[in-house]
Amino acid sequence: MKDKPLIKICGLWRREDIESANIADPDYIGFVFAESRRRVDIKTAADLKAGLKPHIKAAGVFVNETAEKIAEISSAEIIDIIQLHGDEDDAYIKRLKAGVKLPVIKAIPMGGKPRETREADFILLDTFDREKRGGIGRAFEWELAKKVTEKIKLPFFLAGGLNEANLAEAARIGPFCFDISSGAETDGLKEREKMIRLVQIVRGLQ
Repeated sequence: MKDKPLIKICGLWRREDIESANIADPDYIGFVFAESRRRVDIKTAADLKAGLKPHIKAAGVFVNETAEKIAEISSAEIIDIIQLHGDEDDAYIKRLKAGVKLPVIKAIPMGGKPRETREADFILLDTFDREKRGGIGRAFEWELAKKVTEKIKLPFFLAGGLNEANLAEAARIGPFCFDISSGAETDGLKEREKMIRLVQIVRGLQ
């Protein structure tokens, strides 16, 4: 692994989460605009982004959202990167990028039928689930990542069941960035001390 991986803490929806992120200092945080217990509306996300340290980038997580809605959120400078977790194909991504000048992450479910992409800037490898699009807190077999990344030669975010205990092992497959949500929570809420420890672990990886 040439460079140390980055870290993203996803699913922030409370002011306390932003305060914790400012202390933990990850590279990215995530606002979920799709159906989820962590979902935020545009006004809430804008208020939270205003309190976030400027160097921490915010990702907007969407599932089968209209390009127009994503463009509206992007133009309001609420997010710095777009994360697509639905059935969006390259035609959709190309159309989206024609109107929105932000990088795009395309999620690929591991264990389902992977969809290739040539239009995204990054891919995100996450555990396949028939009912949910991410945020399920369950890891996939990381050996599957090699097949996908050899075919789709893009930097990748690694998600799915990541926590303090398995980050060092997960780093061996060479992710660009870890994407952690439930692994930073206790009883369904982001926990400041967990967020701090997760960032410290990633920063300490060799």
